Amino acid sequence: MLCVLIMAGGKGERFWPLSTDEKPKQFLNLLGKDTMIQMTVNRMKKIVPIDRIFVVTGEKYVDLLRQQIPDLPERNIIVEPIGRNTAPCIALSALVIDKFYEDSEMVVVPSDHLVTEEDKFIKVIASSSEFVKKNQEAIVTIGIKPDRPEIGYGYIKANMKLKTGSILFSDFYKVDKFVEKPTLDRAKQYMLQHEYLWNSGMFIWKTKNILKLIQKYLPNTYEILEQLSKIAEEDFQKVLRDRYMDVDNISIDYGIMEKAENIYVAPAEFGWDDVGTWKSVERYREKDVNNNIGVGNIRCIEGSNNIIMGGNKPIVVVGLNDILVAETNDIIFIGKKENIVNIKETKKMLDRG
Repeated sequence: MLCVLIMAGGKGERFWPLSTDEKPKQFLNLLGKDTMIQMTVNRMKKIVPIDRIFVVTGEKYVDLLRQQIPDLPERNIIVEPIGRNTAPCIALSALVIDKFYEDSEMVVVPSDHLVTEEDKFIKVIASSSEFVKKNQEAIVTIGIKPDRPEIGYGYIKANMKLKTGSILFSDFYKVDKFVEKPTLDRAKQYMLQHEYLWNSGMFIWKTKNILKLIQKYLPNTYEILEQLSKIAEEDFQKVLRDRYMDVDNISIDYGIMEKAENIYVAPAEFGWDDVGTWKSVERYREKDVNNNIGVGNIRCIEGSNNIIMGGNKPIVVVGLNDILVAETNDIIFIGKKENIVNIKETKKMLDRG
């Protein structure tokens, strides 16, 4: 029985000022009429029914989630009292899913990714699910075939040369290692070697297998959460709030992936993007003849290569190139596009006063 876990607890600080602590990027319309999480849920509903889609998010985002995904069953909303990275988030969610679906496979996806070729995506998930059904101790991670030397993603090194032509949906390779975000020179080398894939952060495994691995490699986290799973439902969230700070603050990559055996990668091409920064919006939003992106009541005169995200007021930009303008109810941000990689640090500086 295939179940889906969507992780929707991030703050999206690299999309400030539109993305805020109160309404982070997964709840924003960054690429179209639907928000990022609506796009993700609609995509996953093509794979499983809504009653087998679970979303894990922070306490402050539960109302936003209910508003944007009104058909999501209440039991399928998993609430983290505080963010403690992806390993405890997945451990908590796996225990919940295992309670409802005892012999399940589990697909883990972030809430804020773009997939433009959904038919191919569905085939990759289906073949990966069949693989873990037959190989119950296997973990499958989805690796994206690079089309540029990207320095903003981590990479996965497979233990054999990848095909240079089209990718088959039945290809599964043992993972040699996970690689941190590279320098530009190293990313160019990865493109030439045909052994490296982008790490998409998507996983498929048997639910009981990931719980077994968490128990082995993160026993403290497992013990705390497993004990909590025995608590009466009406008391669960209160006790979880009291104990959750004691779980290990560690990512699933560091906590499990770099230690476990039987990890495979499914190479894929389905128009994937992390949508992690303003640069990714620039890749997909419609542009005018001067390469400007304008959302809202926007006029850009004698300017080019600008990103202008308007709110309620008209915005006129004259004679400027290569800038980002973003308006919210609280702030108007104007800056050079070359500096938006540091926007997270700009926000922190303003928060400090």
